[in-house]
Amino acid sequence: METILLLAHTETDGSLAQSAREALHVAATLHKSVAVSQLVVGLIGENVQSAADAIAACPATKYFGVIGKDFSQSRYATDTAAAEAICRTSGATVVVAPATSRWNRVLAGVAQRLGGHVDTHINGVSANDGKIAVNRWYYRQRMEAVLNRKQRPWFMLIDPGSQPACQSRSGTASIKNVVVELSDACKRTTVIGVREPAADAQTIRPDAQLLFVTGAGWTKKQADGQPHVPEAEKLIRGFLQLSRASLGSSKSLVDQSGEGQAILSFLSHLNQIGQTGATPRHPKGLSTCCHGEEPHTVGWRFVAERRAINLDPNCGWARGKADVLYVADAFKVMTKVNELLAAKT
Repeated sequence: METILLLAHTETDGSLAQSAREALHVAATLHKSVAVSQLVVGLIGENVQSAADAIAACPATKYFGVIGKDFSQSRYATDTAAAEAICRTSGATVVVAPATSRWNRVLAGVAQRLGGHVDTHINGVSANDGKIAVNRWYYRQRMEAVLNRKQRPWFMLIDPGSQPACQSRSGTASIKNVVVELSDACKRTTVIGVREPAADAQTIRPDAQLLFVTGAGWTKKQADGQPHVPEAEKLIRGFLQLSRASLGSSKSLVDQSGEGQAILSFLSHLNQIGQTGATPRHPKGLSTCCHGEEPHTVGWRFVAERRAINLDPNCGWARGKADVLYVADAFKVMTKVNELLAAKT
């Protein structure tokens, strides 16, 4: 019999993140597909009761928790000890977890301790006649493979955004406390604070409803024969502040700094979208001053609604890669959009 374990950590406020609910959806679906199986939940954090109560109506039959201040922050030694203890106590043969930075760092080590196997970048799990298979991305999500494993326990890290979130009703969950004894050596690393950009300086927002992507056209010569980079920066920053969109960039714009050309000061390779950049999963996307060629648009494959602004009616976006193409000057369009957004605030 397969024992399917959802393994999740709580957020700083004790809640479950969206990615954890997506992993729970995968675990619950897998449990339904495997005839002889049970679903259990393992939670790690300073206090996990509210997180367990939030998903109490899911099909899980047991809840396990490693609780305490030592487990509130990400730390390899304590996270591996906690995850190992839950896996051993629950008797898990299949462990489903969200591919957060915290779990990506530690679950390979847990799999090694338990003699199991781990697979990352999973975007789908299925079962046929009791045989479990996972879909995994390779080569910047341009190749997909279907894998089977006989080795147990099998750890599956689910890519955030690839699955719908479980909408289980809340209730009251009974949690079995799993005691983990930690030596002083396990607690040598301490978190003394978090450094992050100010809200207005933050441009990468994975949970934003809109992905706004800039292309090299913003820094090129405009109709008057002159570039207007300061004006472009003001327009783009203004739109991000008013819309709370996430900012992306084409490779050509990111790489211009190495070519001695004018650049947008707030862009880095972390903003890059495409074959050699990120593959985001926002509900909507708006590309501006981008050509829309294949290396760039491959990063948009999971964006549900795609629109673009470009002066060239024959650009790549016009060839079936965008749902709507606005043939217009992005400077004029975004100026008007910012005016409309500002009027609503």
